Amino acid sequence: MHGEIKLQRWYPFSAEQVIHWSRGMIWQATVKMWKMTLRGSDCFLNNQGEMDWKLFGIFPVISAHGPDITRSTAGRVNIESLWLPSVLSLAGVTWTSSDQHQLHARFSAHTEIAELDYVIGESGELKSVHMTRWGNPDKGNFRYVPFGALIEEEQTFGGYTIPTRVRVGWNFGTNHFDPEGEFFRATIDQALYR
Repeated sequence: MHGEIKLQRWYPFSAEQVIHWSRGMIWQATVKMWKMTLRGSDCFLNNQGEMDWKLFGIFPVISAHGPDITRSTAGRVNIESLWLPSVLSLAGVTWTSSDQHQLHARFSAHTEIAELDYVIGESGELKSVHMTRWGNPDKGNFRYVPFGALIEEEQTFGGYTIPTRVRVGWNFGTNHFDPEGEFFRATIDQALYR
């Protein structure tokens, strides 16, 4: 994948991600900041979350772990089920809908109860997904905050149609999403399923 990430201002990134539903995920990225390179990863493995970022891959910039990071990354894995849609048909996932364009999925995974809301377009395409996710986007206390993604494009890989261009951020569904909550714009270049 590639795109832009907001670290006070927008910077280009390229990344690879592996999601293994029963174990978690690893997201490794390279961010270009002027003439500097920031390399790092966000991961949730075996019910433990961690962030580790280094300038030029050497000098530590961010190293975060602990219960709040674990809880936040667990929520991230759960919302990223949109890239692994087969898990949404597993036993234990309950679906409800208020109408043909609003779907709600509830399931327990990665130490959290996930409550995801999907908006479906007229042609059956996914338009958005959102949930409350544990985080501290304003650098205050950790708490549950509206979080979500706008889906701008879909493609099919290995028989799965998934979002391939997304805009992601905190305060989703509020008037704070566009000016300050959105922090991630990504395009999925390729997806492999095993």
